[in-house]
Amino acid sequence: MAVTESKAGGTPGKARAAHEGILRRQSARESSARTYARALPIVPVRARGLTIEGADGRRYLDCLSGAGTLALGHNHPVVLEAIRRVLDSGAPLSVLDLATPVKDAFVTELFRTLPPGLADRSRVQFCGPAGTDAVEAALKLVRTATGRTGILAFTGAYHGMTAGALAASGGAPDVQVARLPYPQDYRCPFGVGGPHGAELAARWTESLLDDPKSGVPLPAGMILEPVQGEGGVIPAPDDWLRRMRRLTADRSIPLIADEIQTGVGRTGAFWAVGHSGVTPDVMVLSKAIGGSLPLAVIVYRDDLDVWQPGAHAGTFRGNQLAMAAGTATLAYVRENALAERAAALGTRMLTRLDELTHAFPCVGDVRGRGLMIGVELVNPDADHTASHPAPLAGDIGGAGVVADVGAGGMGDLSGTAARPEPARTPYPAAPELAAAVQRECLQRGLIVELGGRHASVVRLLPPLTISDEQATAVLDRLTDAVAAAARHHEPHGPHRQRQPCPAQHAG
Repeated sequence: MAVTESKAGGTPGKARAAHEGILRRQSARESSARTYARALPIVPVRARGLTIEGADGRRYLDCLSGAGTLALGHNHPVVLEAIRRVLDSGAPLSVLDLATPVKDAFVTELFRTLPPGLADRSRVQFCGPAGTDAVEAALKLVRTATGRTGILAFTGAYHGMTAGALAASGGAPDVQVARLPYPQDYRCPFGVGGPHGAELAARWTESLLDDPKSGVPLPAGMILEPVQGEGGVIPAPDDWLRRMRRLTADRSIPLIADEIQTGVGRTGAFWAVGHSGVTPDVMVLSKAIGGSLPLAVIVYRDDLDVWQPGAHAGTFRGNQLAMAAGTATLAYVRENALAERAAALGTRMLTRLDELTHAFPCVGDVRGRGLMIGVELVNPDADHTASHPAPLAGDIGGAGVVADVGAGGMGDLSGTAARPEPARTPYPAAPELAAAVQRECLQRGLIVELGGRHASVVRLLPPLTISDEQATAVLDRLTDAVAAAARHHEPHGPHRQRQPCPAQHAG
C-alpha cells in the first residue's frame, strides 16, 4: 500500500503526527458508543469514487461506502453539481414540510422508480433524517391504520437504534415483537437449508398467524429486509418473499419492506423487492436516497393514509440539499442502468469469492446479491455438530430425504417430488478471525465492514460505480488478507489439506 505525502499535513512525518493526534483526541472526547472508528483508525480528508485518502496520506479502497449510503461513491460530480445548484440559487436549505421545486423534483423521480402497483397509488412521508426514524414512522403508520399494535419481525433483523426500531431488530433486549424465522442456507434454523428450509419457515409463520392459541394476535404489520445486511448478508429467497406477501395480504396485514440498505440498485434491482416481483404496502427508504446526505422517507399505499395533520412530524424533514443530491443519484442510477451493472458485476465477484471456500477451511460461506456481499469466517478446528441443529426427522443420514410438501408449498416444491439439497453443518462462527481479516484488509488499503449474528461476516458494499479493474483490486486484497489471517488457523490433519486457491492468481 503506497504512502504518499499529505497535501494537508506537509511531510509524511508531520502528516502522521496530525493523524495520530486527531485519533487520540477522538478517543478521549467521543462516546464509548462509537463503532466504526474502533476498527478503522483512519482520518479521511479527501475522497472520490471508491477511494479515500487519510490525513496520513494513505489511500484506501472504500467498500463500506457509508454503510451503503454512497451509491455513486464519494463526491460524484452529478451529486456535487446538484448541491451547488441549490446553494447558488439562494433557495432556503431547511423548509420543514413546505412544498419546494427541489422537493417536487425529488418526489417525482422517486415515484418513477417505485415497484408497479405502488407508484400510482402511494403517499410519501418525510421523516427525521435517519433510517431508524423512517422505521418508527412505518410502525406508527400501520398501527394507526389498522388499530392493532403487534408487529411481526424476523430473527437476524436490523431496523435501527431507536426504541421501536430496536425492538423489531435481532438484538432487542426484551420481547415486544413476535419473532419469526428468516430463511437461510448456511445456518438454517431447521438444519436443512435450501427451498425446504424456506418452506418450513413459511409454514411456521402461517401456523403462528392462524393458530388461535399461538399467543400472537393479528398484528398491525410485518417488517422485513429483502436482504438482511447486519444479520450477515442473507438474501431472502424470492419464493419465500412472495409467500410472505400472500400470507399478509390474505390476512389484511400491511407488509413493510425495509429497503434502507438494499435500495437504489444495491442488490441488482432498483429496489430489492423487485427480484421477487413483490409490491409491499409500505417501503422504508433512507441511506442512498439522499445522495450521501441525511434523508429518510416512507412510501405507502394511499388507503393507509389515515393520519391527522401533525400526527407525525420532524424538524429536519425538509433537507433541500439532500433532496437535490438524492434526485441526482436516483436519476443517475436509473439512466445508467447501474442496478443491472451491480447484478452482473456482483455475480462475477461472488463467483470468484466462492473459490475461497475451497481454498481456506476457515471460509465457511460466501453469499449476497448484487453489490451486497458477505464472506463468513468460521473455526474449522472446532466441533461443529453441537452448535447446530441436526437435520429434521425424515432426513436419512443428512441426505435430505423428506416427504413432499404438497400443494401449499413454495416454488418448485409445490405439488412436486422435489427434494432439498443435503444440509451443510456449519462450523462455529469465528469473530476474532473476521476481525483479523478486517485488519489485514486495512493494512492492504481496503476498508470492509463486519456483520452477522456473531460479527463473523466480512461485508462488501462498494459503490455501484466501481470499475472492473477496481473490483479485481478489491478481490485481490481481500483474498490476500484472508490468506494472511488463515495462516494462524492451519488445518491439523490430512482431511483438511489446503487446496491451491485459483482466486489468488486471478486478475
